[in-house]
Amino acid sequence: MLKTLTELRGVSGNEKQVRDYIISQIKDCCDEIKVDNMGNLIAFKKGKTDKNLILSAHMDEVGFIVTKITDDGYLKFATVGGIDTKILPSTKVTNGNISGVISFKATHLTTKEEREKKYSTDALYIDIGADSKDTAREYVMEGDYFSFDSEYREFGRKIKSKALDDRAGCKILMEALKKDNIPNLYCLFNVQEEAGLRGAKISAFGIEADEAIVIEATTCSDMTGTPENLQVTVQGEGPAISIIDSASTADIELSEKIIACAEKNNIKWQYKKSNRGGNDAGSIYISNGGIKTVSVSVPTRYIHSPVCVMDKEDFENTEKLILKYIEEK
Repeated sequence: MLKTLTELRGVSGNEKQVRDYIISQIKDCCDEIKVDNMGNLIAFKKGKTDKNLILSAHMDEVGFIVTKITDDGYLKFATVGGIDTKILPSTKVTNGNISGVISFKATHLTTKEEREKKYSTDALYIDIGADSKDTAREYVMEGDYFSFDSEYREFGRKIKSKALDDRAGCKILMEALKKDNIPNLYCLFNVQEEAGLRGAKISAFGIEADEAIVIEATTCSDMTGTPENLQVTVQGEGPAISIIDSASTADIELSEKIIACAEKNNIKWQYKKSNRGGNDAGSIYISNGGIKTVSVSVPTRYIHSPVCVMDKEDFENTEKLILKYIEEK
């Protein structure tokens, strides 16, 4: 399921393919499924208590939108979501209709100044093999979305794929909906998180929830040579619990309950050691008069790239922690 989810295309604002797949997999597990006007998918399952719990993950991924087709058939583009342009030259991309390669002037033709400065999208283009604007327009139009063209792979204890942020969270929500003897469960599969937490501003509005858990992928810079104080998370040490970031502050009581559940069930966990970044918790915790919210994330190397890397055990422990928590509520 995770392989299928990550290989689907769903750049922010264009999540339909992901949403349709999720609906096909959960439709028999829910009491109600709704798609709102923004495209958020809200799945509800009646539980054993009157407590209302939100689980949230986002369907979208970072990617590209075509802004212009040149006379000689190249595609100019803008990034959608936070992407470091240094990784882009030679990256494969696709719009589902045709594949291409993000390209730049050949190194031996660049000046010293060009080689030393950061790549700008103004200097980059997508090459789809077309020789004219008319030929390119047989496959692409301005406004089309492109995503990374990257296959799911397992190697050792690791998983490599695009869009692990946040199809990993979507997969955990889908598993939660299969469970019985749980609280009233609202699973929010949000759109446009990467474009500014937009979908969650709508999806959680009007739900009178006692608690909300945002399930995410988060930064991991634990590679050799990285100072310990800059290692936001460490792979193999389990799900990361955020206390504060640029978008939200976790509810202390709820954080302690999640940690107690991990300790009780011998599940490794760690704190996210940074207050930078943000996720849909930033929209959910101020919805409907305020909701007690916490983020639980899978440490992910090379995030927002075609080669995001997760540790299988971290992913499995994140899923186990969430499922144990809802079963024991």
